[in-house]
Amino acid sequence: MRLSYRVAVAVGVVATSFAPGARGAGNVDTTYGRLDGDLGVVFGAGAVLGPSGPRATLDLRLRYMDTVGIFSSYEDAITETGSDPRRVLAGGFEIRPLFLARWLEGRELGTARFDLFVDSLGFELGTFFEEPSGSLFDASPGLQASLGLELPILAQASGLWIAFHGGGRWSDASLQGRPIADSYDRALFLSLTLAYHQIFGAHVVDALDGAPR
Repeated sequence: MRLSYRVAVAVGVVATSFAPGARGAGNVDTTYGRLDGDLGVVFGAGAVLGPSGPRATLDLRLRYMDTVGIFSSYEDAITETGSDPRRVLAGGFEIRPLFLARWLEGRELGTARFDLFVDSLGFELGTFFEEPSGSLFDASPGLQASLGLELPILAQASGLWIAFHGGGRWSDASLQGRPIADSYDRALFLSLTLAYHQIFGAHVVDALDGAPR
């Protein structure tokens, strides 16, 4: 009887250790402040690498529940001898599906920077306008598709982050099957920015909502 009892207790302990909620520290808030509010604002500055040289960039993002949002960016070659196109305006939508999916299933590991980094994986889709050297912005937008990953400097959602966003751009001419006139008509890009994240309660959906715990 005693042996059976001990075996049952051991099996229970092992099973509990592999349960979703058992992963991570017991009293650690594994949202790391991401549910302190429903709306996140991100502002970043840095550089974009393209096929013909770097451009400076400013990046602005709005996110709901750190999961879905919109973004806009502005790129400028700054100098006359900079890359071509000289300027780029881009904007679109992003979705970051891992945070709520992992957190609601208790899959967060309780290591702040690692969890925040993994959950930052985002898929982005939007449009862009280019301004070639010696010309005006294109009248027809192109297509932009990209991925994003962000690394927090602090072990919390609000604060400074290092952000990487990279993908491809296809001009209107390339989408319509016309001959590719310039290297940037179909090109890859990578942006590196230092960004500040701030989460606050905007009660976008319901003024009576509270953060779940």
